[in-house]
Amino acid sequence: MTKRKPEPTPIEAFLAPLARHASRNREIEGLVFWGGAGGWDPTPSEALEAEEIAFYAEGLLEDGFRMRWTLMASAATPDLPDHIRLEFWQDDSPPPPLPAGWRGLESAHWTGEA
Repeated sequence: MTKRKPEPTPIEAFLAPLARHASRNREIEGLVFWGGAGGWDPTPSEALEAEEIAFYAEGLLEDGFRMRWTLMASAATPDLPDHIRLEFWQDDSPPPPLPAGWRGLESAHWTGEA
């Protein structure tokens, strides 16, 4: 009898596409932004290496943070992924608009509810 692989948790399922992007492009960075109703810092608080991205996000989601991740491309090279933007906050506010000069290739939003 073969063992069945357990179903992913809602957090694991949410992060699976993000983890795939990071594993396909080992050179991509995850840029972390913090904010909420009080505003958003325009500069990232830190840069993560590709293999750190999903692990970092998973811990914060387990702690109840909201999150949006976006695979970003510059307007000059709109089909070439440049980095992954990771936005975290704790209140009910929406995530910020994407910065000018950038385009989102793929995105997902976690509200804390499975």
